[in-house]
Amino acid sequence: MNKLQLIEKLVLTPHVEGGYFTRTYCSTVNTNASNASKPRVLLSSIFYMLTDDRPIGYWHRNVSDIIHYFHCGSPLTYWIIRPDGVLEKKWLGLDLDRGQQLQLIVPGGCWKATELETGEFALISEAVSPGFDYEDMELADERVMKTHYPHLWDQISKYVKPKP
Repeated sequence: MNKLQLIEKLVLTPHVEGGYFTRTYCSTVNTNASNASKPRVLLSSIFYMLTDDRPIGYWHRNVSDIIHYFHCGSPLTYWIIRPDGVLEKKWLGLDLDRGQQLQLIVPGGCWKATELETGEFALISEAVSPGFDYEDMELADERVMKTHYPHLWDQISKYVKPKP
């Protein structure tokens, strides 16, 4: 399948972070997690796809932990800034001999950005626990990123979503 067929079959829509997504699961069990301002679903899951015409998932961070699962397409490059300010680069894809991973865990509180550097698309799933809520997600602002990570700005600036 190509990207347009997948977008249609999976009913993907544009995501605020970049790429396309659709929610595939939301648990019926709630949690009263101490870091949540209100009761939250225990787990949610989405399909997420970056494409050659929407190749960047811009810097954002979530309160919840997120597990990313690679399905098909070209590998994805992940940039992660840990709370201590250390920048990590990881790859999600099928070529384990070249350092790619089939699954990647990004702990809550870490900034992350994603890029499809080659190919037509990459399709993944994400599982979020406690379940995803837009109140718990922060898109990066250029001023904030420059202030907190001036030593990384040359490497990370490309992944800050431009203001409309």
